[in-house]
Amino acid sequence: AKNLGMRYDIVPIGNMFSAVESQLQPLFNNKPEDVTEENLQARLRGLTLMAMCNKHGNILLNTTNKSEAAVGYGTLYGDLCGGLAVLADVYKTQVYTLSNYINRNEEIIPLHSITKAPSAELKPGQKDQDTLPPYDILDAILYQYIELHQSPQDIIEKGFNPAIVNRTLKMVNSNEWKRWQFPPILRV
Repeated sequence: AKNLGMRYDIVPIGNMFSAVESQLQPLFNNKPEDVTEENLQARLRGLTLMAMCNKHGNILLNTTNKSEAAVGYGTLYGDLCGGLAVLADVYKTQVYTLSNYINRNEEIIPLHSITKAPSAELKPGQKDQDTLPPYDILDAILYQYIELHQSPQDIIEKGFNPAIVNRTLKMVNSNEWKRWQFPPILRV
């Protein structure tokens, strides 16, 4: 935003999170923290962004990429919020290629956004690869399955690790319900 001279706001969600967590705690029956609290943070981010768009007459652009959308790596009503998904037909590895292309003449996208390990930043030290295969492997499997309509066995025969293929395709197939609730996707 600074590099493009755009207005931006920093909106802490700590107080909102504490209030929601406190309100829900009696309903959670003292169960230990898990992905529920991470999803609350993502939903508070989405709530804040949607509220700003509603108040100012804007549309929220969803930034989920095709890799994340395919495997369901996102929180409904959180980081999956938006009125238009601008990157959802672009694999994560392609997002990096596009970012470098955009920066070909000057740094528009901060380099640390491109070079740091991907993270939803919902808990300390969290990285996407804690849950997902490395994006170069994930995207290659997804491309075979989604674009080329290859069977799991066909993909494995191309040299991919069977356990990673099976886990990836299970994520794709079990997250169809999330994709049905996704904002419209710009096709590339």
